[in-house]
Amino acid sequence: MLAVAVQGVIWEGTLATALNGLNGKEKFDAIVLEDDYRPSDDEEFMNPMQQAYFLKKLKNWKESVVEESRATMAQLQNDSLREPDLADRASSETDWSLELRTRDRQRKLIAKIDSAIRRLYEGEYGYCEVTGDPIALQRLEARPIATMTIEAQEKHERTERVSRDERTD
Repeated sequence: MLAVAVQGVIWEGTLATALNGLNGKEKFDAIVLEDDYRPSDDEEFMNPMQQAYFLKKLKNWKESVVEESRATMAQLQNDSLREPDLADRASSETDWSLELRTRDRQRKLIAKIDSAIRRLYEGEYGYCEVTGDPIALQRLEARPIATMTIEAQEKHERTERVSRDERTD
């Protein structure tokens, strides 16, 4: 059953259905999810509850990545590259390089999460960007930033591999 909260009051039935018609961010702000809610194949695909669920999942993931990124930057700022010993300095520089690569991966992941959130607000989330087919809920659970069905992703990877192999010949 669809339940919607407005100013702390939970509504069900007709009013919840009316609120369900809201667009954009306000649509998701009005939906209250039970703690144990999980999307199911038995429900209509990307119904408001599923959308709210994935929005929460994406926002929590982004928050976690941003916090890791802050910790990485704090570590980089606290560590000194002024090691008197050449071996220690080389080790520190290697650590810095690894941390910077990690930071770059985190930055790219945050951009993908932001893109998924934008697609969610625009009503495009959960649908393959190649075929337009629904992406399996299990895939979205495992990889909420997925933009293609498994089949489309595999075809894309095969095409990339063939293209890459042709360039190296």
